Amino acid sequence: MATVLTLPVTAPVLPKDYTPPVASSSARLSAPHPTGHRVLLPVGHAHLDHLRLSLLHAHDFDSFDAQTATEREAKAQLLAAEGATEDDLGVGDEEETHELLALDPKEWKKQDHYAVLGLSKFRYLATAEQIKIAHRKKVLKHHPDKKASNVPSETILGINTSRNTNDDAFFKCIQKAHEILTNSEKRRQFDSVDPEFLELEDQLTGITEKEFKAKNLDFFKTFSPIFDLYTRFSRAQPAPGLGAKDATKDEVEGFYDFWYNFDSWRSFEWYDKEVNEGSDSRDDKRYTEKKNKSERARRKKEDTAKVRMLVDLTLSLDPRIKLIKQKEKEAREAKKAAASGKPLKKTKAEEEEEKRKAEEEKKAKEEAEK
Repeated sequence: MATVLTLPVTAPVLPKDYTPPVASSSARLSAPHPTGHRVLLPVGHAHLDHLRLSLLHAHDFDSFDAQTATEREAKAQLLAAEGATEDDLGVGDEEETHELLALDPKEWKKQDHYAVLGLSKFRYLATAEQIKIAHRKKVLKHHPDKKASNVPSETILGINTSRNTNDDAFFKCIQKAHEILTNSEKRRQFDSVDPEFLELEDQLTGITEKEFKAKNLDFFKTFSPIFDLYTRFSRAQPAPGLGAKDATKDEVEGFYDFWYNFDSWRSFEWYDKEVNEGSDSRDDKRYTEKKNKSERARRKKEDTAKVRMLVDLTLSLDPRIKLIKQKEKEAREAKKAAASGKPLKKTKAEEEEEKRKAEEEKKAKEEAEK
């Protein structure tokens, strides 16, 4: 039981010219309560613990701590008996297709490692905790020893025929996927060539100016998903989106300035060729490394050029650019007319508004005559 020590502390005497500070009108704290204290509401875990401590344990902290530990242990045993597990954050429960279970672990560079761990809906956004939980669930389900213990042993001519080699192969795929996704460098390389990203890239970026005009496509619905797709590779976050039709001039110029100077972390080491197995030749290794370096640079250059071409195409078709130029032209003409003393020339918008009003008046007059 802890003992209470009383320390002799004497507060210094306030000077005679001391005046208490006055809170400013901009202070976040409200004025003190007129009675000199605030009303505390008897709610929350702290209040309940206080009631238990005072009513059930007579303010004996040792007794209260012992009771709390007993209740915690009983709760843990109850959860274990019911087979309850921790919150899995909704990961690792995706359907396992026959194609997925039949993967060859030797072809690990061609596999979707997010799909292997059941993280297809999270992908590059999956957290370390989600990857950990998904891996644990997959191991519990596909570990060869667990599979063998759940299947009756059947031996023919001394060979255990109950062992499923496909399960062993898929378990190796699971381990490889976990190895890659828990290594920041390897995961960055895989995310750069994520098979789902490549599929979406082919679908979205194949648009041409001729096709866009021929099909009379919506500008924002066509190009917004493209830039949303590439924002994952931006070193600077958050990356600006295409925006809406009513975006300001500064927002439009900021968007194009960002994407014309797009700084991407995307790399292409994933496509590197491996050195021939069994070759100890330094010349072979140097040649392979040189070839890989050259291929990475070529792919990076092509990727940068592709993004630049998409920005060029977007700029050429952006309806906001035409509106901005029209407003700038009208502003110059207004300034010029004001300087020369001539009456201002009506803008196109004003002319259209007057035409619309005239048509409405004409239509109203015709209806009145009827």
